[in-house]
Amino acid sequence: MKKTVLLISVLALSAAGCSKRGGSTATFSQKAYIMNSSAQLRAYGPDTPGAKELADEIFAEWDRISGEFSYTDAYSLTTLVNKKAANEWVPVTDEFLRLLQIGLDYYKLTDGAFDITFAPLWPLWKEAAGSKKLPAKEDIEKALQNIGSKYIQVDPVKKMVRFSQPVEINLGGLLRGYCFERAYQILKERAPAYPVQLRLGGNMLVYGKRQWKYRMPDPLSRVKILGMFAFEEGMVMASSGRDVFVEIEGKLYSHILDLRTGYPIKDFSALTIYYPGIEDQNFMASAALAVMGKEKAFKLLSGMKGTAAVWVDAEGRKSFLFNEASKAKWEDDKNLMDRLLDR
Repeated sequence: MKKTVLLISVLALSAAGCSKRGGSTATFSQKAYIMNSSAQLRAYGPDTPGAKELADEIFAEWDRISGEFSYTDAYSLTTLVNKKAANEWVPVTDEFLRLLQIGLDYYKLTDGAFDITFAPLWPLWKEAAGSKKLPAKEDIEKALQNIGSKYIQVDPVKKMVRFSQPVEINLGGLLRGYCFERAYQILKERAPAYPVQLRLGGNMLVYGKRQWKYRMPDPLSRVKILGMFAFEEGMVMASSGRDVFVEIEGKLYSHILDLRTGYPIKDFSALTIYYPGIEDQNFMASAALAVMGKEKAFKLLSGMKGTAAVWVDAEGRKSFLFNEASKAKWEDDKNLMDRLLDR
């Protein structure tokens, strides 16, 4: 009974605190489910005209991207390319070509650790997650023989693609960052007079300056918060987390594979990156950085002005990177009352 009374009191104080600070709670919120992830738009302020229309437009665009570049949709452009490109040049859109080129750039940058032709490996690890047994080494080796972005040929002038050896591309690892790019363009065009926060899975994009906070879950716990980034503008891209790990033979494995070996990346729990903005497209997918390992990822991020990052290893130990120009701040986990008072 005492615990219940205390919790009610804390919640009452939280509500009072929000009103005194002038709108720390969103006055409009809309949710969706896109790319097998939760999506949400929140608008802040005493008046948020057009927020519903804004959410509808952004979520419709995300649905379009999800369908048009889907690996599993029978009518997507990705499926068409995968069916025909081993035998002929296939015409593609400027949009598809740009995403494909980003994937090829990541392949080179990571020395093949990030590879959009990973399709043959995925069924092996999906079965392993269900059976709780590691895939056979010979099955991994066989799958790797059918993987390689080096087999993708691009004609940028004619906007055509073909494969020199039968492979399949999956652009899924690039689409959430691209969704944020498109959302930002929509926000710029509509120019709402109130701050907006967008979430897609564990990623977050904000529009308009305010005291934003991104709470990072502890990747080794289903209930704890590891800490939070505090910033006024920008976005956060995150990879991994406890809910997407799989347990095989009593050990947790990341869902992110090193395509050079065919196995999940080692000594890794999570990578969360703060970028000061998205307009200049000076950001990378967090999965592409994660496969590089902490040292190489931090070295690359250190050359991106204003970034900050938190790497969590397999034992839960945190490593930080804060560039000199970064305006993001890190706050360690707070107690229950503090979190309730500052939601």
